[in-house]
Amino acid sequence: MRDLKLNIKKRHWLPEEGFRYCEQIARSHYENFPVASRFVPKDIRKYVWSIYAFARTADDFADEPGYTIAERMDNLNQWELYLDECYNGNPTHRVFAALAETVERFQIPAELFHKLLKAFRSDVTVKRYATFDELLEYCSCSANPIGRLVLLLFNYRSETMMQFSDRICTALQLTNFWQDVSVDIKKDRIYVPLEDMEDIGYSEQDLLERKSNDRFRELMAFEVQRTAEIFVEGKPLLTEVGRDLSRELKLTWYGGMRILQKIHKYDYDVLSRRPALTKLNKLGLLFRSFLS
Repeated sequence: MRDLKLNIKKRHWLPEEGFRYCEQIARSHYENFPVASRFVPKDIRKYVWSIYAFARTADDFADEPGYTIAERMDNLNQWELYLDECYNGNPTHRVFAALAETVERFQIPAELFHKLLKAFRSDVTVKRYATFDELLEYCSCSANPIGRLVLLLFNYRSETMMQFSDRICTALQLTNFWQDVSVDIKKDRIYVPLEDMEDIGYSEQDLLERKSNDRFRELMAFEVQRTAEIFVEGKPLLTEVGRDLSRELKLTWYGGMRILQKIHKYDYDVLSRRPALTKLNKLGLLFRSFLS
């Protein structure tokens, strides 16, 4: 883990020290979707980095190997205390020195960050989801706040736009689940709703044994189809935002849809092969974003 320790000596950090640290975190991680790419206006990038660093670090606390459940929860609780200090005007960690300036400048409600932490705690304790509604509730905390935060950074505050963003972010999160079915099995996590598996006649044991049969492909085809529909429900946001955000948003939207297309191309067998974007795919998405 990075420098978060429960007994860490607190000190005052300058905002610019915090922003440099957050940029290092953002640039050191690979993501399927762009993070503060060159299409984001230069004067906004550092604020995107601060939000990314908050979420990326908390995600590491929840997911990095080698830690007990108690240690993970302690770290997430400490991270939340740092968040509270940040909103009280006394940040004592580099990430929160940057985040304090971000939330003040853009008037960001603390609730969005608390929702993210709720999702990370779920990552530690919840390994199965009984229904699709339960999964959507998780997405409302794990993914949707990120889209709302980005809109606020660009001064978009319409509730209609926020709801379109929620649909895109939910679809992106679901896409990541279907993309990483085989990866999550290794962590004893199943995000495919158990009721869907039961309806199709594909058991949890079948999944743990990685049985890629017709029923599994039918199951994944069903999940991919309704995820694509959620993407479409959020697509109006691509033309609602201005040029300052539209290119980045289009790359993200088309990137998610491209992953779903790859799953279809692989005949929904994500147990044998993990779909991912190649450099050529990403170049194609860039051209498409310019043309659309």
